[in-house]
Amino acid sequence: MSPDTELVSLTIEGTVVRVPKGTTILEAAKQAGVLIPHYCYHPGLPVAGVCRMCLVEVEKQPKLQIGCATTVAEGMVVKVFSDQSKKARQSVLEFLLINHPLDCPICDQAGECELQDYVFQEGRARTRYTEYAKRFNPVEDFGGDVLYVPNRCILCTRCVRFMEHAAQEDILNVSERGDRAVIGIHPERELDHPWAGNVVDLCPVGSLLSKDFLHRARAWELDKTASVCPGCSQGCNVHLDTRNNAVVRLRPRANLDVNRYFMCDHGRMQYRSMNRGDRIEAPLLNGDDVSAVDWDHAIDRAVQLISGSSGKAVVLASPGASNEALFLTRQVLADLKPTLAFRVDRVEGEAPLPGVPNLALRSERAPNVTGAKILGYKEEFEAALKTAADAAIVLVLDDALDGVRAEVFDLPNLIYLGTRLPELDRRPKVVLPITNLAEEDGTFVNRDRRVQRYFQARSGPGMARPAWWVLGEILRGLRRGDSLASAEEAFDLLSHSESAFGGLTYDILGVRGAPLAARGAGVPA
Repeated sequence: MSPDTELVSLTIEGTVVRVPKGTTILEAAKQAGVLIPHYCYHPGLPVAGVCRMCLVEVEKQPKLQIGCATTVAEGMVVKVFSDQSKKARQSVLEFLLINHPLDCPICDQAGECELQDYVFQEGRARTRYTEYAKRFNPVEDFGGDVLYVPNRCILCTRCVRFMEHAAQEDILNVSERGDRAVIGIHPERELDHPWAGNVVDLCPVGSLLSKDFLHRARAWELDKTASVCPGCSQGCNVHLDTRNNAVVRLRPRANLDVNRYFMCDHGRMQYRSMNRGDRIEAPLLNGDDVSAVDWDHAIDRAVQLISGSSGKAVVLASPGASNEALFLTRQVLADLKPTLAFRVDRVEGEAPLPGVPNLALRSERAPNVTGAKILGYKEEFEAALKTAADAAIVLVLDDALDGVRAEVFDLPNLIYLGTRLPELDRRPKVVLPITNLAEEDGTFVNRDRRVQRYFQARSGPGMARPAWWVLGEILRGLRRGDSLASAEEAFDLLSHSESAFGGLTYDILGVRGAPLAARGAGVPA
């Protein structure tokens, strides 16, 4: 908020708040800790004012006002839970339920349904209507990943406004009128826009559904964890939902500095790679034969290879690895002055969300390209591969060799930290299984140089451990540090060593992240 912003004082349910001039009553109420029930309103969309659910009483006003479109005024007194307000909202809910089927037991939205929540909160105990409700076609396929169930629709128009104003593809509308009204789609189009999945998140009831998530889980069975999308360098904040130790969906998490309230459909599908079945579950040593060993033997062998080497070292890393892992990898081989290289898949052209500035599916399809560059890694992967043949030690981090030729695995002193072995060959001297994004804590730096945390959502397979733990144990074996107890300790080492991360801590980052403290020498803009 600018120091010059004019503030307005008002009272909401007995609490005095000061908010910027032009703020709506609904948003001001949040500052007072009061949630005004609403359906059509969404902070990321233009105001429509069609559901009438946010009716509140304002003293000295002749009638109730809609909180989503009424701006605050000095001295205003707002009553959200007065008898008049509650009675009006009860009537709105009653009208919505005249034709709405009571199919909560089979509805994917049950447990996350705003209609369900508000009816339980302040709706009428029973309807006064006895006639049989109208019925539309049970379900319509809108194309892409979206199904439409018109019987459940309350015509809030969030989906229509998202496609018109945010996606800027005006293919949804309100068709027909009165009690025959439904959401219609252009007869020659499908809802296959790269950001169309957001209409499912925006729907306050179970009318718009994801085909991919259909009948996978009930809301109350899911554990929800704050995370960061690994699909590209935008770094969209997401909720990572798990059930029975498996990731079942990714949904956008609001962050006005990164992705506002949305995420692309490419990012939503990243949960599939987190559930791969071909994971390495135990450390492997490769001598005359490949054998699974415990962590002590694997760490000791890695320490022997590194401490017994002289000459140059090469690190082949993935920009999908965390800042903590990239930093500790560099520290492990610091005495050998390693060549640090990474490779990132790029897709030409971006899929922006036109109506939301600076939000797009970025061409770099990895979450930590900026972090890798800041930590000294260069996008010179092929050149590093050529020098690897003559290197005293080669360390591969986080599946960086996917699709790389098999002869790389013939190198005599290759240490491999990854979640799965590449299919072409299985001959690294030491294989150290590590966890993926869903199974550990860590940080990424997005394209706008914002450091963001992700949190562990489930346990890793078998004996797999976070990369920061594995590398910390190697450093301990090399007698260059103590064992690390958490990712936070690894990040503290990083922030004290790298000027660009100076002053940052996990507490400061929180769940929304923070910009890099300084550019520092050699840090790319």
